[in-house]
Amino acid sequence: MKLLETDVLLVIDVQNDFTPGGRLAVTAGHEVVPVINALAEKFQHVVLTQDWHPERHSSFASSHPGKQPFSQTEMHYGPQTLWPEHCVQGTHGAEFHEDLDIPRAELILRKGHRPGIDSYSAFFENDRKTPTGLNGYLRERGFQRVFCVGLAFDYCVRYSAEDAFKLGYDSVVIESATRAIDLEGSAEATRHSFRRGGITLVPHIG
Repeated sequence: MKLLETDVLLVIDVQNDFTPGGRLAVTAGHEVVPVINALAEKFQHVVLTQDWHPERHSSFASSHPGKQPFSQTEMHYGPQTLWPEHCVQGTHGAEFHEDLDIPRAELILRKGHRPGIDSYSAFFENDRKTPTGLNGYLRERGFQRVFCVGLAFDYCVRYSAEDAFKLGYDSVVIESATRAIDLEGSAEATRHSFRRGGITLVPHIG
């Protein structure tokens, strides 16, 4: 697959809390780091996202007495999975993985900072209508194709890729550069959604 000037690599949430030893560790999440570093060398343009929650964020199970991590609750915007506390602003867990090495990244976009609403997608909060500002940035820059990598495949990568497609970008997910939480079959559900929804899933970029 030939890369173009109008392509952008979107590196999603490669943070300590999503890698082994973190508060919401994705199995083998650290394995994506060298793959992403190598990919970033191939792209002219790279954007990073960072989960950036305030303390006592509404998506934390600890903010809902009697609720356990990975259970479901109903929020004002719809169903919400409740998570262990993770990626709290200013903590080690919220920092990028120490081996992530992308000095040429042109933008770091922080999401999930609104206390009352979670944000999986790099483009919208979980109400599916409050924008993060990323679409405006990409439009102003003239990008046309978005390559999504990072953590986790079946949550933030999935929603970012699907929103990119809905917004009119060619949307590609590089599977070797992402790992899944796989909560109740969510990884296979993501692949099925991609097949139905027009997102291109490739094993790697040569």
